[in-house]
Amino acid sequence: MIQLDEIQKRLLMEVADLHKVPEGAFNIRSNGESAGRQSSANIEIIPKDNGSGLDIRIKPGTKNESVHIPVVMTKSGLTEVVYNDFYIGEGADVTIVAGCGIDNCGPKDSEHDGIHRFFIEKNASVKYVEKHYGSGEGTGKRILNPGTEVYMDEGSYAEMEMVQIKGVDDTNRKTTANLKAGAKLIVRERLMTHGEQRAISLYDVTLDGEGASADVVSRSVARDNSYQEFEAKIIGNAPCHGHTECDSIIMDNGRILAVPGLEANNVDAELFHEAAIGKIAGEQLTKLMTLGLTEAEAEEQIINGFLK
Repeated sequence: MIQLDEIQKRLLMEVADLHKVPEGAFNIRSNGESAGRQSSANIEIIPKDNGSGLDIRIKPGTKNESVHIPVVMTKSGLTEVVYNDFYIGEGADVTIVAGCGIDNCGPKDSEHDGIHRFFIEKNASVKYVEKHYGSGEGTGKRILNPGTEVYMDEGSYAEMEMVQIKGVDDTNRKTTANLKAGAKLIVRERLMTHGEQRAISLYDVTLDGEGASADVVSRSVARDNSYQEFEAKIIGNAPCHGHTECDSIIMDNGRILAVPGLEANNVDAELFHEAAIGKIAGEQLTKLMTLGLTEAEAEEQIINGFLK
């Protein structure tokens, strides 16, 4: 295990809630290199032959175990692309914690592009948590471009929590999923942009099997001069159920584009979408200010509650 400095430790806490080396399987990546790796009896972490990422293999029937694969970057000008493949065996029930934190104190852009593929076998269950965070006083950007592919076998379940609240200057997230019969996907995205930041989120979910279902919900706040774009498409090719929702607060000179999309190719496909963009209601601010909060404090309370 490579010794991490205080900045790297802080980043790990922000993106993976790690205060120490985790129990069980983990791989911690720091500035383009593995800072520590450990497999467990049921979860094997194998570096790819070309050094571009990892294969994570979870044995069938594995229960109540977790694997942490966070990334931290503190070198200005560092750019990397990492490919991680997860193979979740039949009937397994696991939690996967990823995420990336970039602290850029220099003049050059720092960028991490993480491409994750999930192969979830029959009746397996996965909770996936991915948090992105940026800090540092440098003029170089903090750029994160996550790509996620999800392949779900019959009766499988995946819950994905995508969080980006602070400090990321530019992000382009693309998520695709393919669900077989009885598979269920839940996505909860929480996003806040400020300054001149830009965030693009694209979701493309295909429901191929009877009884497959997907629920994709994004909550976001755009502040200052930042820009957000949310596009979610659900395709129903069988008797299935799909729902997508975008709920956004716009502030200052922020801009938001929401593009929900539905495609039904089966008479029994039930697909729904919702989208709402608006400012903080004046009565909400007034109510909190009567309790002694300043307007700025009231805004922060409302935003924190909205993004929980």
